[in-house]
Amino acid sequence: MYSYSKIRKDHLFMVAIISTLIFSSMTMGNGFTNIVNGQTNTTQANSTNNVTGLVNTQYIPIQKVHVGDIEMAYKMFGKGDPILLISPAQADMNYWEPSLIDTLSANHTIIVFDNRGVGNTSTGIKPFSIQQFANDTAGLLDALKIQKADVLGYSLGSFIAQQLAVTHPDKVNRLVLIATTCGGKESIPPSPEPQKRVIDVINRIANDTPVTSQEVKALLSDGLGSGWLKLHPNFLETIPIPEVKDLFPSITPDNNLKQFKAALDWEASNWNGVCDELRKISIPTLIITGTDDIIPTQNALIIAGKIPGAWLIQIKDAGHAIPIQYPAEVAEILNTFLTTTSPNN
Repeated sequence: MYSYSKIRKDHLFMVAIISTLIFSSMTMGNGFTNIVNGQTNTTQANSTNNVTGLVNTQYIPIQKVHVGDIEMAYKMFGKGDPILLISPAQADMNYWEPSLIDTLSANHTIIVFDNRGVGNTSTGIKPFSIQQFANDTAGLLDALKIQKADVLGYSLGSFIAQQLAVTHPDKVNRLVLIATTCGGKESIPPSPEPQKRVIDVINRIANDTPVTSQEVKALLSDGLGSGWLKLHPNFLETIPIPEVKDLFPSITPDNNLKQFKAALDWEASNWNGVCDELRKISIPTLIITGTDDIIPTQNALIIAGKIPGAWLIQIKDAGHAIPIQYPAEVAEILNTFLTTTSPNN
């Protein structure tokens, strides 16, 4: 038998691994949530996991607000200055590792949300793109009457966070980018093989074609990286492998492919990306990368070289699933960055 916390951790690995292949995740779903329309007050009530004692977003009611052509689902909780967390591809707002949320919520009001076409946020009529996702995010802050927030983006979320900081600089106090690239011709593209595996699985789910447990394990291996798997050689043999229908519970195959394409367009070499525009960013910035990330680590170095005074942290043996593989280390790094830098620097 697995405890709730053990099951959730395993599923988060699927996320950061299966879905994170280009970028990210799967959750246990949102069966514990209630939808409350039009509310914007923060809450900490009943937000604690009874098993782990940690703040868990699944126990916090969903709220909704209209942003442009969509209705966006979000949650707010904690205390202090706002920090906005932008989820990876295929992941809903419940993706985030509870210990990381617990650390941040002690001194921040956390805002998590579902991107366009994911979870409880509607798809709308506008085409999927990183720019559109950034505009949606800015619109959410406006709707919540939040003038500025610290912004943390992971994987696809880090692309959105960069675009937000470039096109809506007045919205961002401090910037955190995890497992990231600035895209375009200056960036170093990832190997195409993991991406092909994800696209194949998404298409097979759409066509109701079987996916074997060995194929799922291959996706997991891509996201975890060889270094981490050497340190945990039996991991893939001890976790429950989900049914194919449960791999991406928060997004339809059609939206999954559209979101995936938006990320691929960002990485494509036939445009300039936002690399050069990053020089305009003057706010405190933290970049975290794993030495075995499927997004080559050189991309973090490129970004750090573009943003004046940026912090760069490389975590040895971490793959693309950094926040899930090393949650305590990531939480400590974030806490140090947020407590020793000032948005006014």
